[in-house]
Amino acid sequence: MWGDMMAYMGSYGWGHMFFGGLMMVLFWGAVIALAVLLVRGLTRGRGVLLSQQRPTALDLLQERYARGEIDQREYEQRRRDLQD
Repeated sequence: MWGDMMAYMGSYGWGHMFFGGLMMVLFWGAVIALAVLLVRGLTRGRGVLLSQQRPTALDLLQERYARGEIDQREYEQRRRDLQD
């Protein structure tokens, strides 16, 4: 049985089976890498827009003052601290 298989493989030996496995791993690695690059490329611009929409500390302070959570004295003190 093994003799027939070795005779069928000829002088190529077992190296082709290992080479085929390596090529399969490289192929799937390339497919996954391309998918990751594609997703990152399509979503790159959206992350910048989200970071620009985040309110600053001064904006949050003004909102708290407008809602009445802090009084004018506390607002002025914290605003000076933020601007320094």
